[in-house]
Amino acid sequence: MPDDIHYYEPAQGHGLPHDPFNAIVGPRPIGWISSQDAEGHLNLAPYSFFNAFNYIPPIIGFCSVGRKDSLNNIEQTGEFAWNLATRPLAEQMNQSCAMVAPKVNEFELAGLTPAPSRVIQVPRVAQSPVSFECKVTQIIQLQRADKALVPSWLILGEVVAVHIAKWLLKDGVYDTAAAEPILRGGGPADYFQLGPEALFKMHRPQ
Repeated sequence: MPDDIHYYEPAQGHGLPHDPFNAIVGPRPIGWISSQDAEGHLNLAPYSFFNAFNYIPPIIGFCSVGRKDSLNNIEQTGEFAWNLATRPLAEQMNQSCAMVAPKVNEFELAGLTPAPSRVIQVPRVAQSPVSFECKVTQIIQLQRADKALVPSWLILGEVVAVHIAKWLLKDGVYDTAAAEPILRGGGPADYFQLGPEALFKMHRPQ
């Protein structure tokens, strides 16, 4: 093994001060998920394992590492909303990830306003410029290569309604950078902000 390569096998440990895995696979979009239980108690939490997985129908998903309130709520109702985490909302997003009791309302904790959705019962974050209303399609417990179950669950949902602030539509085209989305890096506290200076264009080969 070359001396300039750090090699490790995850099952044996990484041998570094902090696991590099989620810093390498990054920065990642944030799954800022609002949900509610069968009794209507609201929950809002950010997830760093999140992405889009399909165009038609649009399907997004996030992973709950451990059984968390969002997963429990979504199992009960079959619905959730995704809310875009932006630089102006970074502090509120961070507040919503505090470890609190299941009945604590993170909307109130973070000083955010729940906005009624149109298709689902779960509210959106009123301050977020973009939200997706979602209905669950699959909840999959992850497993190792040897088929042993892992205490993590992938929640996939079909986007059944979309809310976009009109100022983000430039000649009808969504302006990703203008929304100032924040992305999760690695380590205990690393985030990135996306801005227009990061943009470059490259068309697919014909």
